[in-house]
Amino acid sequence: MIKQSHQGFAETLLFILNVFLIFLLVFGGYVVIPQWLQPVGRMHPLMLHFPIVLLTMALLFEYFRFRPAFKEEALYQNFTTVLLLGGSLLAAITAIMGFFLAKEPGYSGNILQWHKWTGASVVWLSSAIYWFRDKQWYHTSLAKAMSSITLISVILAGHYGADLTHGEDFILAPIRTATAAVPIDQALVYQDVIQPIFNAKCISCHNEDKVKGRLMLTDSGAVLKGGKSGKLFVPGDAKMSMLLKRIHLPIEDDKRMPPSGKPQLTDDELTLLYLWVKNKPKFKQKVIDLPTTDSLRIFAAKVLSPASSTTETYDFSAADEKTIAGLNNNYRIVRTIAKESPALAVNIYNKSVFTPKVLDELSAVKEQVVSLNLNKMPVKDAELKTIASFENLRTLSLNFTNIDGSGLKELTKLKYLKVLSLAGTKVKSEYLKQIAGIKSLTEVVVWNVGLKPDDIKQLRKINNKINFVEGFQDDGKPIRLNMPQIKSKQYVYTKPFELLISHPINGAIIRYTMDGTDPDSVKSPIYKPGIIINSDVTVKARAYKAGWYGSDVNMVNYNKGTYTADTAVIDNNGGGKMLIDKELGSFGPYDGKWVGVPFEMVIHVTFIKPVSLKTIGLGCLRLNAQQILFPGEVEIRGGTDKRKLTFIGKTKPAKPSKEDPDKRSVFEAELNTDRPLSYFEIRVKPVKPQSWFPPQKPANVWVDELFFN
Repeated sequence: MIKQSHQGFAETLLFILNVFLIFLLVFGGYVVIPQWLQPVGRMHPLMLHFPIVLLTMALLFEYFRFRPAFKEEALYQNFTTVLLLGGSLLAAITAIMGFFLAKEPGYSGNILQWHKWTGASVVWLSSAIYWFRDKQWYHTSLAKAMSSITLISVILAGHYGADLTHGEDFILAPIRTATAAVPIDQALVYQDVIQPIFNAKCISCHNEDKVKGRLMLTDSGAVLKGGKSGKLFVPGDAKMSMLLKRIHLPIEDDKRMPPSGKPQLTDDELTLLYLWVKNKPKFKQKVIDLPTTDSLRIFAAKVLSPASSTTETYDFSAADEKTIAGLNNNYRIVRTIAKESPALAVNIYNKSVFTPKVLDELSAVKEQVVSLNLNKMPVKDAELKTIASFENLRTLSLNFTNIDGSGLKELTKLKYLKVLSLAGTKVKSEYLKQIAGIKSLTEVVVWNVGLKPDDIKQLRKINNKINFVEGFQDDGKPIRLNMPQIKSKQYVYTKPFELLISHPINGAIIRYTMDGTDPDSVKSPIYKPGIIINSDVTVKARAYKAGWYGSDVNMVNYNKGTYTADTAVIDNNGGGKMLIDKELGSFGPYDGKWVGVPFEMVIHVTFIKPVSLKTIGLGCLRLNAQQILFPGEVEIRGGTDKRKLTFIGKTKPAKPSKEDPDKRSVFEAELNTDRPLSYFEIRVKPVKPQSWFPPQKPANVWVDELFFN
């Protein structure tokens, strides 16, 4: 039983939280959550499981509360009271945390509103049950009705929350009727091949209700628009496309998409996205409009194959489960390829223990094996005779094995063999002619085998139905290195830190500069660990290696910001929060990180706790061709009363010239004040229109971040 003093405190707290929740829901549009409070909101997913469990138990107990066996049972009644009070309190705290989280960028739409109001209903209904359950008019029917309605609200709130986190209809999706496969002659590349990938792996975070990074992937218009970080892709240029960069980042990288913990893209999906971007996306293009040999068409055809053609039936019986279990060990995995299917797939690992006996031991299930993976095993041509005894084999992988092809003739016995992979082997073309006549074969992988183009042509003449996958052909010309990875992410930092740069290719030399010039292969210093960043600087890094072209330059800006403002508001513009989000802009002014106006920009900054500042800096952009210039003057006023601000400093950048290069710079104004202040007004004044501008065209001012030191 709850002690009276503790119970009274808990009841008072529950009442206060209910009132606060009503306030947040009514006046939420006017509430600004300071940055230091955001971690509280992000605890919402962690906390929500506790009230769900407690309230579910409490509501079930409440439903049966008036049964004769429980009505006079003090322990039952008191335990239900504890559960209801604890569950209601945690539900209220969780709902408030959820409100804080919803104020962050990326959350909007109808699903959020439904989740918000059903969550609040759970708090109000459970609190009402707790407060009214001892009233004389509260009887059996009312207890059952209130418990049922509250439990339904809990389920609905969870349902809408799951939709926000994992995508619309997340809970019901597995039991929904699958969409019929689109015939390949009617299929569109984007609508029927690419968009389904976005729907399966990306929509959960990039939809109308949850717009992470201001990016939606719900339709072609949203895909073309891009998000906060700019356009998703550069048509035809895979290296410069953000979409492909993000999906290939290491899984531990914060910018990796999909992020760690979410369903990841398969190899085929990664390939399809790469080929789509490389082919210069056309949103109305049909699959059959692509050349028959085009890689995108080939992969799209695999995706669009009707379910009936990919779900094969077998005329053999299943192997004994104990036999299968006995064949599994540390170097061999034997598993069924699908539920209720008799077919087996075998993967063999650890070449140090491989002997022909490893294959012989599979004789008990040789009828059921349809897939055999022997990649990188020391398999020789002599073992191909044993492999040929797996009469129902459909897929055989012999990549990087020791075969030379002299035993390939044994595989002609496999009348169902469809895919044969020989990458990295020393198979000779004359031996491949023996298997090219197998009518069931549809694909043979011969990447890095050493075949000449004429050899491939002859093989295709023998069987033009086989797709010979050649992969990359080295023409002897140097390849450009990919850019070095600058791993230090403290773009706006408070304390000095070590600059970390690496490159995935062994032997690559990284050269860097910090003076704004591009690194060269001779004079620029070679990067070594131990470089400390302790000032505003632009780091440029480039990789070099003998036999390769030097990489493109990777550039990162670092700026010091000792203090973080609680709020920033711009007159006549809603982008003030972007100026204190510790995210710097690129040379693309439309990457979602810049705030730009063609008139004087007035920024109002607030610190809840007064700070003693020496300087205030602004990150600004110059792109002459787009009439984006550095400010003509920056004037700063400050004070402890926002209605009584006084002049405390200014800075005046150099006059512009038509020959000025594109550049991002930080302009600092030294402050003439010796006391802590809470309020600052920053006036960023543009320069006058320049002679090289089009007639009557104003100069724009673009700012990406404020720095307080």
